[in-house]
Amino acid sequence: MTDTFVVVGGDAAGMSAASKAKRADPEMDVIVFEQGEWVSYAACGMPYFIKGDVQNITDLVAVEPETFREERDIDLRTGHEVVDIDPDEQVVTVVGEDRFEQPYDDLLVATGATAVEPPFDGMDLDGVFTLHDMDEAAAIEAYLAEQAPETAAVVGGGYVGIEIAEALADRDIAVHLYEMLPSVLQPFGETVGEAVAEHLREQGVQLHLETAVSGFAGDGAVERVHFEDEDAPADVAVVGVGVAPNVDLAADAGVELGPTGAIATDEYGRTNLDNVFAAGDTAEMRHTVTDEPAHVPLALTANRAGRAIGQTVAGSPTAVGPTAGTAIVKAFDLGAARTGVIDEERAREAGFDPVSVTISAPSRAHYYPDAAEVTVTLVADGETGRLLGGSIVGREGVKRIDTVAMALHADQTVSAVQNADLAYAPPFSPVWDPVLTAAKVLGGKLD
Repeated sequence: MTDTFVVVGGDAAGMSAASKAKRADPEMDVIVFEQGEWVSYAACGMPYFIKGDVQNITDLVAVEPETFREERDIDLRTGHEVVDIDPDEQVVTVVGEDRFEQPYDDLLVATGATAVEPPFDGMDLDGVFTLHDMDEAAAIEAYLAEQAPETAAVVGGGYVGIEIAEALADRDIAVHLYEMLPSVLQPFGETVGEAVAEHLREQGVQLHLETAVSGFAGDGAVERVHFEDEDAPADVAVVGVGVAPNVDLAADAGVELGPTGAIATDEYGRTNLDNVFAAGDTAEMRHTVTDEPAHVPLALTANRAGRAIGQTVAGSPTAVGPTAGTAIVKAFDLGAARTGVIDEERAREAGFDPVSVTISAPSRAHYYPDAAEVTVTLVADGETGRLLGGSIVGREGVKRIDTVAMALHADQTVSAVQNADLAYAPPFSPVWDPVLTAAKVLGGKLD
C-alpha cells in the first residue's frame, strides 16, 4: 500500500519537505494543504517589493503552484485549512469548498508564524499594517500608491523595521522609527546597533529609541502615533515587533511545545506524537553553540529542516541539523550580520566564560579603490577558547559572517579560526582578512 505524507503549510519548510519526499519516493502520495493562495514565496523579499526594487509581487514566488502539481506530482491544495489533527486515527480534518478527513501515514506541521500584533489602540485603522505575508505586502504597496503618505511610523527596530524604514524612505516618505529598547537590531549586539543607528540618522530616518508606542489614532485611517505622553503625525504605520509561531493546531492535538513557545522537536524534526513532524517558523531547533532549544524563524532554517524531514519520511532518516541563528540585514548602504551567541549575559547563562573583542579593518587591501571599514566582533569561551559567536557591520564584506558560522558548526577554537587559510587578493580582502585579524586579537586576549 502506498504511504501518504500530508503537509500542513505550503511555504519554505512545507514545500521543501514535500518536494524532497516525492523525489526520494516517487510512489508516495504527497498532499499539501495551504489555507492561503500563496506558496513557496520569498518573504524576505517583501520589503524590496514595497521599496520598488522588485517590480511585481509574483516575482517573489520561487516555484509556481502548477509546477508542484504538474511537474513534481504533488497534490497541492491551496485554499484548504487543516482545522484538526487526530493523532490516534492518523487523520486531519480539512475545510476547503467542503469539510473532509484526510488520513496520513506521516504528517508535517509547517504552519509558520504570524506577525505579533501588540495590544495597541488603533491597530484596526486603515494604514496600520504588519508585514509577514504576501497579502500584507500587497496591501502596503497598494496603500502607498493610492494614499501617497508623507510621514510614516515604523514600530520596531528589528529586521522588518530596518528594512521597511529603508523602503519607505526611498519613496520620499519621512520615516520615524520607534524602538522601546536602547538600540536597534538588539540581537546583533551593541556595536552593530550603534553603527546602524548612526547610519539611519545619516539617511534621514528619525530614531526614537527607548520609546514605547502605545497606539494610533485617526478618523478611519491612521493620522497620529501615540508614545509615552506624546504623539506625532503618521499617515501610514508598519508594526514589526516580532513573530509568534502558529502552534494552536498542533497543541490542540497534544503536540508538546518547548521552552520558546514553539513546537518541541528532536534531531529529526519529530514531535512527541508518532509520525508527526514539525519544521519551519512553528518549530524549535537545537542551537549549535548552547545545545539548547532555539526558535529561529529564518528562511534557510525552514528550508533545511523541511528537506531533511522529506528524506526521513521517504525512508532515509536525516537530521535537521542545528541552527546558529546566522542572519544578515541591509540598512540603506550598510550591511549587518550576526551568528551564534554574542550577548555575554546569555553566554554566561549557558555555562560559558565569555571573552570578546571588537576590531575594525579595511574590507580590501588598503591601497585598492573603494575599500571600506568593516567592524568585527568575536566572542569566545575564556576557559576552552571555543568560538561562541560574532557580528560584522560595514558597507561591504559583511557576508564574511559565513566564515564565523562555519567555525561555530565545527566547534572550532579561536586558535583554529586564526589559522584558517582564507583567500586573499587586493580587490576582495587584505592579506589578513578582518575575521582573521579579530581572531588574532581575541587569541591574544585569551592567552
